[in-house]
Amino acid sequence: MRIMVVGASQGLGRAFIEGLGDSGDGLIGVSRSMPSKLRERPGIAIDWIAADLASPEQAAAQVAEAMAGGKLDVLIYNLGLWESRAFEPDYRFLADSPAEIQCIVTVNVSGAILLIQALLPALLRSAAPRIILTGSTSALPGHGRPEVTFGATKFALRGIAEALREGFREHRLGITCLQLGYLNTEDQLSVPLEQAARRGDGELIPMHDVVSLVRTLLTLSPSAYLKEVVMPAIGDTRF
Repeated sequence: MRIMVVGASQGLGRAFIEGLGDSGDGLIGVSRSMPSKLRERPGIAIDWIAADLASPEQAAAQVAEAMAGGKLDVLIYNLGLWESRAFEPDYRFLADSPAEIQCIVTVNVSGAILLIQALLPALLRSAAPRIILTGSTSALPGHGRPEVTFGATKFALRGIAEALREGFREHRLGITCLQLGYLNTEDQLSVPLEQAARRGDGELIPMHDVVSLVRTLLTLSPSAYLKEVVMPAIGDTRF
C-alpha cells in the first residue's frame, strides 16, 4: 500500500508518517521541508516531496510530477491553517486581516481541491483508492466556535467529499471526512498512550487514537468505507 500524507512535518501529520503502514508499504510525506529526527521504520519506505500548499497550483504540479506514472492507494489531506488567535478567549473575527483569511482559504480549500485533482490519476490506478480529509468538529452544526474562516473551510471539506463521491462513484473511490475535536499534539507517539491521555484531563484527544482509527479505516475491504467519523474528546461539553 502506498500512502501519501499532506502536511506531514509535525503534529498529527507526522504521527501518521510514524504510525501508519506495515512492512512492505510505502509512505510519502508532503510538506515544505522534511522534519529532522524522523523515526526509522524497518520494512517501510518513506519518501518526501517538498511543496508549499500556500502556492497550491505550483505545489499540485510538483507533487503530480513526482508521482507521474505511479500508483497511490491512499491520500490523507491533513493540512489546515487557522486564525492566529483561533481557540483563544480573545479571538475576534473583526480583527482577522484579509491576508490571513485569504491564506487560510487558499491552503485549506484551494490546496485540497487542486492537489486531489492532480493526484486522482495516480489514485484511480489503485484497486481500492481512498481519500481521507482531516476535518474538524468546527464543521458540524452547533459546533459552538466563533472562528469564521477556519469553520467555513472545514465545512468546505464536506462539500468536496460529497461531490467527489458522486463524480467518481464508478471508480469506487472511498472518501472519509475525519471531524476531529481538540487534539493533544504535545505528546508524540513515542509517549505511552496512557500518559498522553492524561494531558488535558479528558478535553484533548491523543494523536495515538487518531492514528489507530485511520489504521482501522485502511483495513476495510474495497466494498466498504466510512463516510464521516466524528471524534470529539470525551470531556468536550459541546458534544
